[in-house]
Amino acid sequence: MQWDFATILSLLTLVTGIVWLLDKLWLGPKRRARLGIDVADKPNGFVDFCRSFFPVIFVVLMLRSFVAEPFRIPSGSMIPTLLVGDFILVNKFAYGFRDPVFHDKFIKMGEPSRGDVVVFRWPVDPSKDFIKRIIGIPGDHIVYRNKQLFINGEPATLDADGAYTAPGLPPPGVVYRMKEHLGPVDHRILVNPERPADDFEFIVPPGEYFAMGDNRDGSDDSRRWGTVPEKNLVGKAFLIWMSWDAENTRIEFSRIGKSIR
Repeated sequence: MQWDFATILSLLTLVTGIVWLLDKLWLGPKRRARLGIDVADKPNGFVDFCRSFFPVIFVVLMLRSFVAEPFRIPSGSMIPTLLVGDFILVNKFAYGFRDPVFHDKFIKMGEPSRGDVVVFRWPVDPSKDFIKRIIGIPGDHIVYRNKQLFINGEPATLDADGAYTAPGLPPPGVVYRMKEHLGPVDHRILVNPERPADDFEFIVPPGEYFAMGDNRDGSDDSRRWGTVPEKNLVGKAFLIWMSWDAENTRIEFSRIGKSIR
């Protein structure tokens, strides 16, 4: 068990909840009987803290574990879909409900589809969260040739969409934006013609997912460290709720409220 924020929050909820319940059923009535009806009920500091904060901590745990969780985009691997400094919300129940500590699924809701933008615990170090696009689902035959994807023999067609510059992209050279058609999902990717193509062929094993960044030549993804186990999935990214342009030290209001596709 890793001592991440979710584990600490779960432990705090458990401890404060037990104290709150003991005070409500046993400690409180015993204290009031001893003090008398006309004396204010004043528990000790620890009990008072648990009584006050248990409802707040419990609600935060429920929302964060089972509804939505905020994340910040720290790198440029998902440009142009997501920029460095974007703050996103992730749907925690899109792929089922999991306990917040051991991440075991206890209610199934759905499975990732090709094209979904997902947050997951990095297989190399599960204490770190990554965000990428699902390119291959279990059983898919993936071919990447000359910077173009082929899924089960079908090409993910590309349409030119102009040159691209943005914060987080290192010079020099020109990076091109392309519109990729990944089945029913249309989204934009970046391609750097100065970078050699890392061609490969791969079949996604059962219970695993192949994930790639939209910044195809600037992403550390399944091409290097392998597939994402189903248990590592955190949720589906769906909204940009805040965006901070660090280069110009300002809020990027035009990105706030954008859905993630």
